Amino acid sequence: MRVIVVGAGVVGTLHAWHAVERGHEVVQIEREAEARGASLRNFGQIWVSGRAGGEELETALRARELWEEIGARVPGLGFRANGSLTPVRNDLELAVAEAALARPDAAARGYKLLAADEARAVNPALRGAFEAALYCERDAAVEPRTAQLALRKHLLMSPNYTFLPGREVRDVVGERAVRDDHGEVHGGDAVVLCTGAWLGGLVRELAGPGLPVRRVRLQMMQTDPLGEPLTTSVADADSFRYYPAYRSPALDELDARRPQSATAAAHRMQLLMVQRADGGLTIGDTHEYEHPFAFDTLEDPYDHLAEVVESFLGRPLPKIRRRWAGVYAQCTDPSRVVHRQRVRDGVWLVTGPGGRGMTCSPALAETTADELGW
Repeated sequence: MRVIVVGAGVVGTLHAWHAVERGHEVVQIEREAEARGASLRNFGQIWVSGRAGGEELETALRARELWEEIGARVPGLGFRANGSLTPVRNDLELAVAEAALARPDAAARGYKLLAADEARAVNPALRGAFEAALYCERDAAVEPRTAQLALRKHLLMSPNYTFLPGREVRDVVGERAVRDDHGEVHGGDAVVLCTGAWLGGLVRELAGPGLPVRRVRLQMMQTDPLGEPLTTSVADADSFRYYPAYRSPALDELDARRPQSATAAAHRMQLLMVQRADGGLTIGDTHEYEHPFAFDTLEDPYDHLAEVVESFLGRPLPKIRRRWAGVYAQCTDPSRVVHRQRVRDGVWLVTGPGGRGMTCSPALAETTADELGW
């Protein structure tokens, strides 16, 4: 079988990976020299802890297994099973953590509630004030800026894999073939469009105006090296408000009695933080849903994030090295993990995993391969 994959972000690259692994010939086409979208502009978190129960959690857990397997073969991914800690500061936040621990799928996530001294034993960099922390053993991380490069380097070792950068696919021609902006036609037995947040142009023509996917903008930042290990990923209690696993009467009580700060609420914020391989910290994020998106980044969210991080670390942040904005595609129905649609005979669109893209891509691509009979 010959598979044409359009898009070289993490979703497209994992589709190429599964096809090559199953012995098929793959041509992967990318309009940039390398992908520059949300696949690089994220935390690199394999985030199991907050996923909705059922299909979403099952997908995340399967993806976690696959990431670990792939990471053993591709060290450049920087895979590490670092887990996560969500420190809580008061009885209301603690009650939300306790409600999560009472979930029937808590053991599958690796949830544990740790006292403050136990949390600091797991992550000694957390010297600030907090009462306890929700630990999730199944969370993990990779290096987002280099993961696709490492995967592609491995794929290029196969004679069955071809990468064509700097080519924008403009049209679907005939059956199971696409034409790029060089005028070349690439045909095969299946075409998979993994175009990320690029939802206009050809995608709109193929999927129609009712595509149930929206674009979401975020702001993030990265620091100079911390100078010591941050042994786990770290979240704050605002993440309870963002992730579906934490919905409970206890969360309703938290919202009613201790709402988010004005800045966090205005920008739909949570704290997520991961240490990079060079020792720097990736910190975010905000969520903007209304179009048109702003073209600039705002300082108030960064100030808020820095304040929260410093309160957990008990020390000033290192110098901010870079700030950025990103845009990802998210299904408008939050219960859907991804939008997978046959848009022509033999041509499939796979998009809309939202903030789950880095976490779930290996399992999403595996499902595509299974459903298409690769």
